[in-house]
Amino acid sequence: MAKTALKEDIYAVVDLGSNSFHMLIARHIAGGIHTIGRVKRKVRLAAGLDEANHLSREAMQRGWECLALFAERLQDIPNQNVSIVATATLRLATNSATFIAKAEKILNHKINVISGELEAETIYKGVAHTSACQGKQLVIDIGGASTEVIIGKSFDALLCRSLNMGCVTYLERYFDDGLLNEANFNTAINAAKSVLAPIRAQYIDLGWEWAVGASGTVQAIQEIFAAMGESEQLNLQKLQEIKHQAIACKTIQALSLPGLVEERRLVFVSGLAILIAIFESLQVESMGLAGGALREGVLYSMIPDFQSVDICKRTLDGFIQRYHVDTDQAKRVYELAEDIAQQVAQPWQLCLAKTEHLLRAVASLHEIGLLIDYKQYNKHSSYILTNTAMPGYSRAEKEIIVALVRNHREDILDKSFESFTSNKLIVQKYCVIARLSVLLSMRRKDDVLPAIKVIAGEQNIQMITILLPDSWLTSHPLMLSELKQEAIYLSKLGWTLKVERI
Repeated sequence: MAKTALKEDIYAVVDLGSNSFHMLIARHIAGGIHTIGRVKRKVRLAAGLDEANHLSREAMQRGWECLALFAERLQDIPNQNVSIVATATLRLATNSATFIAKAEKILNHKINVISGELEAETIYKGVAHTSACQGKQLVIDIGGASTEVIIGKSFDALLCRSLNMGCVTYLERYFDDGLLNEANFNTAINAAKSVLAPIRAQYIDLGWEWAVGASGTVQAIQEIFAAMGESEQLNLQKLQEIKHQAIACKTIQALSLPGLVEERRLVFVSGLAILIAIFESLQVESMGLAGGALREGVLYSMIPDFQSVDICKRTLDGFIQRYHVDTDQAKRVYELAEDIAQQVAQPWQLCLAKTEHLLRAVASLHEIGLLIDYKQYNKHSSYILTNTAMPGYSRAEKEIIVALVRNHREDILDKSFESFTSNKLIVQKYCVIARLSVLLSMRRKDDVLPAIKVIAGEQNIQMITILLPDSWLTSHPLMLSELKQEAIYLSKLGWTLKVERI
């Protein structure tokens, strides 16, 4: 049988972490990176370190056995497209050379033991490539043996530290008796605060606008909140509540919290203690979950195409290419949406920059469902977006874009806006602009529309008036008919659309 040719567009990153070993496999296609495989194994390498930082043979064996599994998949990927990095435990272990020598033979690839500073910078790069990156960000990554603390802006890490504390090492030091009580928690939290003390002032002075966690601990806490029906944003009060619920379980063996998966249970409380210390020491008010971290940072660094700083444009271009979007029509829709938005921004008290940012995405993406079928294509478009990553856009922005795409034509699904609570009316205003822009561009030709004047009702009055030349409306009866139908659709949402002749 002929040997199958290796695919040059497939890449792999292996992360030899202190708690888990991960393998990420992705394909570079249509201007984007698409994950096609993930393998994760709990190795708890850091648990094999003794007080002299000597790595036990048992821990090494667990690692080698895991890498033998990874090697099977790596043989299908071009050597130059594979990157293997090792972090804190193999930085610390005095006998790491023994582990690495055998590991490299198993994998048939070199292993790069990266410094703590490079690890922090790479984590930030992974976050920057997969998140909204608006303003300065504080990024926290609690690993098995180290915790990275970074402040960055755009693609630049401004301040980064790798600290010697992690969920595996703190489990061994402060919860070694398996008990969940105030004493163990307080000892772990205070120990973490001591590690944070030398950097505290520098980080607080530099400041940040957003805080995100790139670790399994933050994801686990979000999953607990989701299971409890609470907001996924972390704050200190919620963390303290989770701590008290954990203490009520009395032992790690008996730890059971809604949404907490079994594989995270053992190291959850030690990670929680470190996170509480970070919130208290750095005065963090709230925190979300990052879209990527170390593995994504390594992956994006391997591909020259992804050094662009405009992640949102790169994301939209990827969708456009993949779903064969009519770019001329997308441009028409956006330019009209931009015109309408500028006319209504003041009475509706809209942030024009944010409005245009979202409408550009909607104009570019609303027709991707046409590749499936014209009938109900808006639903196909929203389904695709719901189930596809959108690097550069925050989770909240993505939810708005999905709602606008779903409701840019025909019947409006009122429940699409319920989750926006206090922002519901603002998102409805975006929706009205998007719907009118798509409708008025329906001839898909340039220079067929006259100058359009729009009058908006005041901030909380759900009304919009379109003024068009009488002669133009007379010669375009289909457009007039569609606008009358649109008035009916909007009325079901509580909006009034008027069309006046001038």
